Amino acid sequence: MSHHDHRPGVSQASLVTRSLKLTPGPSGHIAAAVTEIDALRGLDRVSYDPEHRKLHLAYDAKRLCIDDIEVVLARHGVDIGAGRWNRIKEDYYRFIDQNVKDNAKQKPWSCH
Repeated sequence: MSHHDHRPGVSQASLVTRSLKLTPGPSGHIAAAVTEIDALRGLDRVSYDPEHRKLHLAYDAKRLCIDDIEVVLARHGVDIGAGRWNRIKEDYYRFIDQNVKDNAKQKPWSCH
């Protein structure tokens, strides 16, 4: 896929990329969670790096948010790393996702 070819329901203008460190757990649970996440509408791509225990995501922030991803992970018993840096990134991701949604609702204006 080139950078302009996205799944249906994904807009380049509101596309965001995310990376989360996961706690060690059964690989079957992580694989099931990744499969369910991959089926979410608005998701462009998802992958899991078992060596570094990182979940990599790209999604349309107008349709999905980091909380939607975390719900799926929790349903499969997969926990996000509890380190300080991971918590800071999660809060930042929430802020940006909400900003994208809020800005999408605003009508553009111009003084011309």
